[in-house]
Amino acid sequence: MGNIPPSNTTNQPASGAASQPPMTLADFQTLIRRMYMEKDVARGVDGTFMWLIEEVGELAAALREGTREQQAAEFADVLAWLVTIANVAGVDLNAAVAAKYGGGCPGCGRFACECSDAGKP
Repeated sequence: MGNIPPSNTTNQPASGAASQPPMTLADFQTLIRRMYMEKDVARGVDGTFMWLIEEVGELAAALREGTREQQAAEFADVLAWLVTIANVAGVDLNAAVAAKYGGGCPGCGRFACECSDAGKP
């Protein structure tokens, strides 16, 4: 499972987390599944989506007024809740991202998007 730390049965934070090698999206999705899946399934997609929306609001506030550290923490929270929803819905985010964006912009097909600014993306 790549760079995922072993299960932490002592409920203590992992030591030396800053010295860990970079984590892939697949590693992160597996880590979140391992830590929270039982609670996430009990909450369901709708309840989990509401947590994501709350975190997006916190990110918006941090982008307007927060420090770089606060912004980074909120980006991490938003990503964690998005991954949580994907886990509950049974979506492999790594595969989904690769399928949609791996060949370039979904609109124009280029790796340097040339789509009009009037529409997505």
